[in-house]
Amino acid sequence: MFDRYFSIFPFDALPATAEGFDLGCGSGRWAAGVVDRVGLLHCIDPSDKALAVTRRRLGDRANARFHCAGVDSIPLADASQDFGYALGVLHHIPDTAAAMRDCVRKLKPGAPLLVYVYYAFDNRPGWFRALWRVTDLGRVVISRLPFGLRRAVTTGIAVLVYWPLARGAALAERLGIRVEGLPLSAYRHNSFYSMKTDALDRFGTRLEQRFSRARIAAMMADAGLVDVRFSVGVPYWVACGTRG
Repeated sequence: MFDRYFSIFPFDALPATAEGFDLGCGSGRWAAGVVDRVGLLHCIDPSDKALAVTRRRLGDRANARFHCAGVDSIPLADASQDFGYALGVLHHIPDTAAAMRDCVRKLKPGAPLLVYVYYAFDNRPGWFRALWRVTDLGRVVISRLPFGLRRAVTTGIAVLVYWPLARGAALAERLGIRVEGLPLSAYRHNSFYSMKTDALDRFGTRLEQRFSRARIAAMMADAGLVDVRFSVGVPYWVACGTRG
């Protein structure tokens, strides 16, 4: 799963003592794969509880720093970072384009920024988009529940929807059937934990925005990123650019 998100990220081009940030680090699942590859990693999240989980996950690593802050108050000097990434975060911020600019402002010239922004199903057929609109009605209701109940409901969705469809896609794939276009087939090799956390992210958040590949490319260019490239497979859309 880490490789799918970071396949286009230029780890090899970073300096040996690279310093960068994980914006919206959440439970630290991406930080755990990055921290040993860099000199210093700033884990940033507006939730103290999320940061506590990341602290436990990273253990006693001396090259990790933790900051309780949002994207509009990143506690790092402008033009100070060798890299940054924000995966599954920017589409939950009201002004996604402004948030993109806030991230880029912290990068040194030539430093990469990796983002994952929910796609607008611009590469999917009409029936797929219609199915999403139906499920989004559920998100509107579920996201307004108290957190404990919200987590219980989304865990149930992971058990009753994500897991059967994902494992069914894995079985179909072993039988030689192409499954890339099936709902939730991207999870066919994932753990149940990733299904559970993603179900909470998908259905438990009130604000969810979706963007076409062209719109994401335009936002990245407007933020000052150049050499923007997109990963070729799921998840959509993962993109990486460097500060000009």
